[in-house]
Formats: sequence, C-alpha cells, structure tokens
Amino acid sequence: MGVKTWIESWPVYRQVTGPDPLGRGRAAQSPKHAHMQPRTATADRMARSVCPYCAVGCGQRIFVKNDEIIQIEGDPDSPISRGRLCPKGSASKNLVTSPLRQTKVRYRRPYGTEWEDLDLDTAMEMIADRVIETRRATWQDKDDEGRYLRRTNGIASLGGATLDNEENYLIKKLFTALGAIQVENQARI
Repeated sequence: MGVKTWIESWPVYRQVTGPDPLGRGRAAQSPKHAHMQPRTATADRMARSVCPYCAVGCGQRIFVKNDEIIQIEGDPDSPISRGRLCPKGSASKNLVTSPLRQTKVRYRRPYGTEWEDLDLDTAMEMIADRVIETRRATWQDKDDEGRYLRRTNGIASLGGATLDNEENYLIKKLFTALGAIQVENQARI
C-alpha cells in the first residue's frame, strides 16, 4: 500500500476532505465496518423484560434467535431507563447464557462433602417438610400471661429488590399465614 492510499484510507483525512465533517457517517467507516450489521438484525423475535439486578426496574429488550438469547439491550421505550443500562444490566446476557450458570437444584446433605443434583419436585418437598417442621417446633401460641401470640420466630423472609408490588403482597400474605413476623424486603434495608 502506498503512502497516498494509506493517507486516503485514514478516517480523519476522509472527514476533513469529504462531505462528512463531523465524522458521523461514511468518513468514520472502514471498508470492513461498512458491511457489518448489528447483532440484533438476525434475531427471530424480541421480548421485553425488566433487568433482574436492582429495584430501579430498567427496561430490557431480549433478542432471540433459534430459541437462544443472542443479545440483551436497554429498552428505549422504557419510561424508567429510556434505553440505558448500568454495567450490571448491560452484562445480563452473561447471567443467562454463561456455561457456569447453575441450572439444576444442588444439594449437600448435612455433614456431607459432595453436592448432588436433585429434581425440582424432590427439592420442593424437602423445603415444604422443613417449613412445616420448623413451624411446628417453634410455634408460640400464648405468652406467659395467657395472651395469644399465634406466631413463630423460626421462619423469616427477606425479599429481593426486583420483586414487584404484587409479588411482595403475596409473599407477605404467605409468611403472615405461616405465623412468621420477620418479613422484610432488601429494598428497604
């Protein structure tokens, strides 16, 4: 490549001598980049979602091709974030597509040294059994003076910031029905 050809291929030269003085169009494109297209151009469909990281609730667009997520971007139609995402939200594609992501229920028995995989039904039954047993073992029906308490201090709930009002309402109802009095949400702490 000659010096003249090299200088003419330089984006600043094209910007100064061409019709694109601000360098926002063709002057800034190299031949390699002129034929590139966005990752989202090949998507089969797009779904709207909310970022899972904090309580702000930034909108996300999830692009899917062949039933696999190919890109997650901020949603410009979101009145909350207007298409912007923080560094965590921008990296949320890795949250769902990482080969290190756990997709099975993992369990280590008491005093065990190895993890084992459980099916979801077995894990849910184990949790239900433990909740029932803990409630039974820690139930306080009355205090020393005979006043009704009808509570347990053996069960508590700490919700996450991405829960919406409806989910928090249902969680509060569930734990209140169980007799738990320690029901908190991480967004308030």
